[in-house]
Amino acid sequence: MWRVEMKALSVDQNGKLEVCDVPKPVYGDCQALVKTLSCGVCNGTDMKLIHGSFKNMTHYPMLLGHEAVGQVIEKGKYVTSFEIGDIVLLPFLYGDVGKYSSGWGAYAEYGIVGDVKAYISHGMGPGTKEFDDSFYAQTIIKPEYGLTAVEASMIVTFREVLSAIRRFGFQANQDVVIFGAGPVGLCFTRFCKLLGMRTVITIDISDDKTEQARNMGADIVINSSKEDVEAMVLKYLPEGAVGINQLLNQGMRLIKYNGKVCGYGISPKLGMDLDWSDAPYNWQLHFVQFPRKKEEAEAHSQIMAWIAAGALKPSDFISNVFEFDHILDAFGLVEKRLPDTKKVVIRYS
Repeated sequence: MWRVEMKALSVDQNGKLEVCDVPKPVYGDCQALVKTLSCGVCNGTDMKLIHGSFKNMTHYPMLLGHEAVGQVIEKGKYVTSFEIGDIVLLPFLYGDVGKYSSGWGAYAEYGIVGDVKAYISHGMGPGTKEFDDSFYAQTIIKPEYGLTAVEASMIVTFREVLSAIRRFGFQANQDVVIFGAGPVGLCFTRFCKLLGMRTVITIDISDDKTEQARNMGADIVINSSKEDVEAMVLKYLPEGAVGINQLLNQGMRLIKYNGKVCGYGISPKLGMDLDWSDAPYNWQLHFVQFPRKKEEAEAHSQIMAWIAAGALKPSDFISNVFEFDHILDAFGLVEKRLPDTKKVVIRYS
């Protein structure tokens, strides 16, 4: 049967990006159809899919995108959790996407969200083949928060980071060292201060990035291209720190007794030569590579409370907005890794 087509973004096995035509999604009785309004570019997931370094994601060509915001325009007969006009997070592509596999496919012009209550009430809840874990996190953004669609796209990253912090077990009055001040590192920096962590040290190779981290509340910033990271960290934290994000071997020399080295995000290399001769006798290594959508959903209320209180401003994390017609230019900018680039967001007309 012929189906209406829409525009989406694909990548082939050689990393070539292309705006392509794919079938417009068909929604089920427990789903709603969403028109995409914006989608954030993920420096981690999207770029690893482009470069072929995302674990177990090997079926190309692939449709990219997972940080979308959209508006509900149609809904299935059992849907009660969404209404026409609602602004929602995380519409994805499910089912038939033609010759492509779906790397969530959120750069498409339309997507699907699922009503968890409808699925459960009709015997298709968690554990059934019809149910997808992503449905938990397809949350409505209430208009009273006054967020634009571009700003709302940051909530996806916010929730992922906060759910990871909860997994890591970060607590108030602990000390933390964060390696990297990209969009995710800046989120870790801001949230660690909002959660009452005592000393937050953020490290990057760029003065622009360390200044951004300082603006997010970092107590101490270190430019690792100019300063001795180990000496600087131990100067301020002579006992070491409770958590280190990335740079695992360097982290071994910085963690305190019973401290933790924390790695966030999909690792492009699936092995390591870890030397813990300089570590204390007791320590932990903890990876969070794939935040669970239910945990993201559970982080939503805290994120929105911070936004409502003015403690968290999504616009502070966004540096560039591109119209969908210029999406390839957006990815070209992200690839350059310029020091003044933070989150890049695609906007749809």
